Amino acid sequence: MSKQLWKPGNMVYPLPAVLVTVSDGKGNDNVLTIAWTGTICTNPALAYISVRPERHSYPMLMETKEFVINLTTEDLVFATDYCGVVSGKNVDKFKNCNLTKEDATYVKAPLIKESPVNIECRVIDIKEYGTHTMFTAEVLGIHADEQYMDETGKFDLEKAKPLCYNHGQYYSLGKKLGKFGYSIQKK
Repeated sequence: MSKQLWKPGNMVYPLPAVLVTVSDGKGNDNVLTIAWTGTICTNPALAYISVRPERHSYPMLMETKEFVINLTTEDLVFATDYCGVVSGKNVDKFKNCNLTKEDATYVKAPLIKESPVNIECRVIDIKEYGTHTMFTAEVLGIHADEQYMDETGKFDLEKAKPLCYNHGQYYSLGKKLGKFGYSIQKK
């Protein structure tokens, strides 16, 4: 098998495609699509998003230092794409995508009701890296929709049908293939 050598880039795919909600704290909210996001640490619970400074939401993030990561599903694929390619500067993306705002518990940014999981975050560090600024945040609270729980009370990804992003394309995640430690589990 031969491999091609490509120019430097990021090939850690697939990525989660999430909807991030922000607020300026004065009644103006926005939602943007982010693929540069993830977990940093378990304890303390830390997550990050990376945002281009020219995005309409960027000043809101810089001012309030709060956001909500809203996981997406197959049912939210249109909204996920729309909120990534249309600016909220002159358009109400919540209205245009039929997204329902819900009050968060810890931050001013709204939750998206249609999202199976909402992760409330407060920024603790900001780093500028080339085209993007990385916002490292403490996870303050997680809201998980009960309709996606299995019989043991665990969140069931197969029920939620989450989206991921790969080289300009959206995909739904498939079936469970194993669990942590299955490769050494006694039979």
